[in-house]
Amino acid sequence: MLAALLATATALAATPHHAVGTFEVKITPVTEDKSDGSTLSRLTIDKTFAGALVGTGKAEMLAASGSKPGSAAYVAVERVTGTLDGHKGSFALVHNGWMQGDKRVMEVLIVPDSGGGDLKGLAGTFKIEIKDGQHLYVMDYTLEP
Repeated sequence: MLAALLATATALAATPHHAVGTFEVKITPVTEDKSDGSTLSRLTIDKTFAGALVGTGKAEMLAASGSKPGSAAYVAVERVTGTLDGHKGSFALVHNGWMQGDKRVMEVLIVPDSGGGDLKGLAGTFKIEIKDGQHLYVMDYTLEP
């Protein structure tokens, strides 16, 4: 009986989950170093999430912008605290991205083994989209028992 319960729990944990919603973001510049050809910046980010994820995010970002408008790159580390599909806890995200003209690349991953509380064992991806000025997220994740 115990083996059957463990097998069921393991199968459920391996099942991918899909979570979507919106978030508000506030970016605050901390430092800026302008030089010939590039600008290096450090910023703090505060987020409020709604939808399948209800909570807050706090991040530190490092960014570099090039000499042409629209050319930039960034990295950031963020801690999210809240409730995801009924599971309360926290987890960390790592961001990296760049843009040049119309090209944009952004990758956000859940930091392995960063989940706490009911989100211990959380793994997956976190996609960000901006449509008509609104920030949207799409999470594809698994949650270990």
